[in-house]
Amino acid sequence: MRGKVDKILLFSVAALVVIGLVFVYSASFYTAELSYGNRYFFLIKQLTGAIVGAVALTVMCFVKVDLLKRFYIVGVIVSVVLLALVFVPGIGVENYGAKRWIGFGSFSFQPSEIAKFAFVLFSACHLSGRLKGRFTSYIPTIVVGGVFCLLIIAEPNMSVTMCMGGVMMSMLFVGGMKGKHFAAMIVPCVALVPVLILMEPYRLLRLLAFLDPWASPKDEGYQLIQSLYALGSGGFFGVGLFNSRQKYRFLPFAESDFIFSVIGEETGVFGCLIVMTLFCIVIWRGVRIAVNARDRFRCYLASGITAVIAIQTMINFAVVTGSIPPTGLPLPFISYGGTSLVVFMTAIGVLLALSRENNCQGNVLKGVQIEI
Repeated sequence: MRGKVDKILLFSVAALVVIGLVFVYSASFYTAELSYGNRYFFLIKQLTGAIVGAVALTVMCFVKVDLLKRFYIVGVIVSVVLLALVFVPGIGVENYGAKRWIGFGSFSFQPSEIAKFAFVLFSACHLSGRLKGRFTSYIPTIVVGGVFCLLIIAEPNMSVTMCMGGVMMSMLFVGGMKGKHFAAMIVPCVALVPVLILMEPYRLLRLLAFLDPWASPKDEGYQLIQSLYALGSGGFFGVGLFNSRQKYRFLPFAESDFIFSVIGEETGVFGCLIVMTLFCIVIWRGVRIAVNARDRFRCYLASGITAVIAIQTMINFAVVTGSIPPTGLPLPFISYGGTSLVVFMTAIGVLLALSRENNCQGNVLKGVQIEI
């Protein structure tokens, strides 16, 4: 017998997906009309992703979690192959100087979205069976995470690399790595960030634009300035739904990486707080599921999924508000992107499956307690 799903988590995710559909349309209908002659072009693709994601979420919700253990090695192999294929001419798709997608005709997807959760599954399986306290037991997790980071930074995609690195650190932390070992991991990673910035000239320019975007208002500082204009003009309650001005080709990537700027412009501080609250609820329920898990594998799996959502959300918010240098990373469940939406909803299905197990376990314990 299985327990009930976490309805609070389910409803919060559903609300975020609906908000995403509304604002993907709002942020994209002008560009879609000009570029494709169909103002619903991006909305239709996002709605398709939402439907596929809902089916995947439902299927995963009823799958036995132990079955996932069978695929933890396969997931790593498939992810490495897919991440390598983006560099193969004719298969990898290049946009804005980066090779981050695999394309087949009109269909394309981003392998790094899959790799994040494949790494979580691998780490959860490996760390749950390790010998406590031995640094060598963490090496496979570090190696797999390092390989993923190297393949992703080569695309180049520093934002997802940062997210992957953050998730790896989170898994090592919840996996019980000793403080001295954890510190030994963090120090070189932090020291590597300036090196990665200097390796690519555009990253240094973005850093300078972050420090003073008005020094290059028509070049590297342009996107951040337009984002700040959008957020600032929204005030407390916004300029009204569908009334954003920045989406009229002023704010680049308004429907994807910078969709939160459009939300802020149209709904103001009030709307932003609602979105932030929903994400906080999702993260809270994820942590709660991890804490109540019946074994370490389930605890680590729930923790890793929650970490991906939390880290990616925080990075997106920080970029849009000018808190960190500009970098492209979609806002989970909301930004335009079918691969991201389907993968994140699938991961939520796993969390819901874990919540069903927790609730069933709780019901059994309550029944035993009453019987005694």
